[in-house]
This record gives sequence, structure tokens and C-alpha cells, in this order.
Amino acid sequence: MKKRNRGINKMITKTQIQKAGFPTGVALLHDASLNKGTAFTEKERDMFGLRGLLPPRVCTLDTQVMRVLENFRRKSDDLEKYIFLMGLQARNETLFYRVLVDNLDEMMPIIYTPTVGQACQEYGHIFRSPRGLFISAKDRGRVPDLLRNWPHEDVRIIVVTDGERILGLGDLGANGMGIPVGKLALYTACAGVHPRLTLPVTLDVGTENEQLLDDPLYIGIPEQRIRGKAYDELFDEFLVAAQDFFPHVMIQLEDFANANAFRLLKKYRNQTCIFDDDIQGTAAVALAGLYSALRITKGTFKDQRILFFGAGQAGIGIGDLIVAGLVDEGLPVKDARSRCWFVDSKGLVVKGRRNLAEHKLAYAHDHEFLPDLLSAVESLRPTAIIGVSGQPGMFTEKVLRAMARFNERPIVFALSNPTSKTECTAEEAYAWTEGRAIFASGSPFDPVTLNGKTYIPAQGNNAYIFPGLGLGVIACGAKHITDRMFLLAAKALAHEISEDDLKEGHIYPPLAKIRSVSAVIAAAVCEVAYDQGIASKKRPQDLLEMIKSQMYWPEYWT
Repeated sequence: MKKRNRGINKMITKTQIQKAGFPTGVALLHDASLNKGTAFTEKERDMFGLRGLLPPRVCTLDTQVMRVLENFRRKSDDLEKYIFLMGLQARNETLFYRVLVDNLDEMMPIIYTPTVGQACQEYGHIFRSPRGLFISAKDRGRVPDLLRNWPHEDVRIIVVTDGERILGLGDLGANGMGIPVGKLALYTACAGVHPRLTLPVTLDVGTENEQLLDDPLYIGIPEQRIRGKAYDELFDEFLVAAQDFFPHVMIQLEDFANANAFRLLKKYRNQTCIFDDDIQGTAAVALAGLYSALRITKGTFKDQRILFFGAGQAGIGIGDLIVAGLVDEGLPVKDARSRCWFVDSKGLVVKGRRNLAEHKLAYAHDHEFLPDLLSAVESLRPTAIIGVSGQPGMFTEKVLRAMARFNERPIVFALSNPTSKTECTAEEAYAWTEGRAIFASGSPFDPVTLNGKTYIPAQGNNAYIFPGLGLGVIACGAKHITDRMFLLAAKALAHEISEDDLKEGHIYPPLAKIRSVSAVIAAAVCEVAYDQGIASKKRPQDLLEMIKSQMYWPEYWT
């Protein structure tokens, strides 16, 4: 990854700054995308009117990173660490991303799950400075004016939420802005998408959260959510305006409630370059984990029986991609769907149930109704259970011991976020299966020592998929995002697991490799776009090398 900052990520030069009338003096120090802080050289301090505005000693970027880490590690709790990092991002973007890229294992749980969940819950109380665009229900009819206020013209990726289903925490309204901000930071850190190409957006359409409505520090409109026609008109106005202002933009839907998530994706996916990370990104990372787990169990994909606890957008999304993977291996659709079973809040999803939501119908099989997860496990004897319910503790001791009775190496994915909502902890999964579980979770867990053996839990984080997907879309100019892109992304991710990783029980690559993994995923996405005729850019001779050359690396302009 040594060839950096070419093409869309070309570095800014001093001459360009002078010719373009870029800020100088205090204004330059207050521009996070240009600010170097104490790393401005002696010559630059004279050139840009910074003499006397900075301490006299010139520091290197490495020295600044050292100072940041020292201060970061002094913070008393994770929320304080989050506030500190967001402050750094607001004043020196390059330094923020260098710290993040070089310390991803330590930083990711702070800028994203699980800490971002707490940050969203308390967003109005920790609010320091605005980031991204807030588009409210009161802005109908003037959304283009709001987008016109954004300072960067070449936006390639928008992450947008309406805050109704933030992680497993529910309706947090405008406080949900922490999710788009965090996701886009990962696009840059994990896949080298230049931060100037990204835009976080929150659609503030109200909230049903009474606690927020009564909170004088809540940052959103303290009104009930708009629904129906008014909601659709606002979303449509936003989508049309976004494409008008940013014609090459990819839009990622994030943390919408089930009804809107499925509906909006279905409505717009063939009209624009859009996807839903909770439905499709989660699916790809889960499928990659299954592929890797089967290399450990020595099982075949078509012989698996997978039981989901939770039949919302994440569960159905994973099920649909598993079906696509099985069909790709030659199974008829009906047979592929018969491998996936769902338990929702009322029990096993079967044909005999009335009033099933539309997205569940394809997985309503012929079987007697069973009232809960344990009875479903006992009856169906699945090889894998996947938790996407947002209901903590539902993978009970009885459930996990049953899985261990039926399987030598039971596959247990407790994917609900944040940690407080996970279906079981890593320690429980290993302890209740005598250390035989192949475990993955949505949020990170510390290593577990059991009977003298240490287990390192896998984290099925969507950051393994969506940054590489976005990088690929930008690189080839994909006009749409297709299901096959996610299937090939899952296969590419699973292929990046080495035999040594598998021997240690890992089913995802180490985070230290995520930028190279993202490049491989981006290449897979591009290949699909070229094969399906939806790429707007000419295919380069060396696709992977072209992608790597476009990846932003956080270093100061010269």
C-alpha cells in the first residue's frame, strides 16, 4: 500500500493553497482538513501567517500521534475517549485518521460499536460541534438548499439514517447522527476513501422516544415522527437532491426500522446506487463467517441447517444471501430456502401462522409451530444459530448445551449490537459448549480462558464489508449495487482467512490487514460491475493495483 494519494485522493500542495485562496493564519488552523497543528514547518509558518500562533517547536506527525495516544489512554472511560477522538477529528483530520489507522484494534470499539451506542444515547449531552447534515421534517421543499451548504462538491458516499432503530437501542431520533459519522470514519480508515468524498446525513423526522422528547438537551425536533406520505416526500426529495448535487454518489441506508428499510431498498435500488448495510452488509459479513467456519468443521455449505433468532432486516438479509450462495452452488431456490429457519418474537416462523410480515413469507416452512428458540433448536437440530434479535441473553445455557449435543463444533453467531444487546457473551458460548463453539459476535469481546486454553472471539463487524464495497463502487463508477456484489464480497473476505488463522479459531482476518482486505473486496465488487455492464469507468489492465493506488493514506500535504 505504498502508492498513495493519486487520482481522486491527490495531495494538496502549498501552491494550490495559495492559488485557490485557501485560508491562512487562524482560519487555516481551524480548517480540520488542512490543519497540521504543530507539524507546520518553519517555512510554512512564514508562508501562511502562522508565526506566533503555534508553539515554536516543530513536531512530526509521529510525535503528534504519540501525544494523542498518551492523552487518549488517560481517559477514565470509553465515552470520554469517544469525545476526545471526535474533538481530534474536528480540529485535525489527518492526525485523527493516522491515529485510527495505526491503532484500529484499540480505536474501532470507541468510534463504533459498542461505544458509539452510548454516544448516540447521550449525543445531546456530549454535543460539541456539528458534523454532517441534519435534514429535518421542517425542511421539506428546501432540501436542495441544505445540500448546497455542504462545502465539498465531489461527494461519493453518503451514509444516511433516520435514527429509528439505532443498533439494538431503538429510536434515538437525531441523536443517531453518531452512526453515519462513525461509519464514514471507517470508510476512510479501513478502505482509504478520502474523507472529503464522504457526507453523513441524518433525516430528523421526529422521535417516539418519550425520554428524548422530554430532554431539554435533545438536539432534534421534539415532536412525534412523521409517517406515510410526508415521510416519503422528504426522503424522495433528499434522494433526488443528493443525486443532482453529487451525480456519482453512493447512498448507504443505516439503522432504519424494518418497515422503512425493506420498503426503501426495494423502491430505490434499481433507480440509483443505494444499499442497506443492516440488510446487505450484515449478510455478507455473516456469510463470510459461515464459509470460514465450515473450513474448520469440514462441513459442506449445502448440508447446513441454519436457525436465526430474529427475523428483521439483518436476519432476512443474511438468509437471502445464504440462499443466493447456495443457488450459486447449484441448489434450487426452494431447497436453498429450506436450509434457513427463523424464530421471531412469537416463535418459529411457519406456514400455519397468520399475519406474517411480507419479508418473512419466503421462510415460512411446513412445520409444527414451536413457541421459542429452545424448542426450535431441539426439534430442528441446526448446525448454526445466528442471533440478530437485539434481545440480550437469549442464547441461554440450555440452548447452547443443546447445540453442543447435536454438533461437534456448533456455530454460534451472536451478532446483535451493542454488547449490552448480544444474545450471549463469548465466555458463555465457550463455557456452555465445552470450548467447542465457533463463536462470533457483533461487538468485540476480550479473550476467554477456559480449562487452561485461551479462545479469541471473532467479531463479525460490517467494517469488513462496506468500506471495501464503497471503494469498489467509486473505483469503477458502478451505477447500481447488486446482490451478487455482496455474495462475491463475502467470498473474497472468507478467502482472506489463512490456514494459520483458522488453526487459532479465527474466522475473520485480523484488523491489521483490513485495508488490504478492503482492496481485495473492492476488486471483487468491480469485477461484478464490469461483468454486469453497470460500471461507468473503463476496466484497467491491473484492477487491484489501480484500486490500491486510489486509497487515501493519512499524511500531511506538502
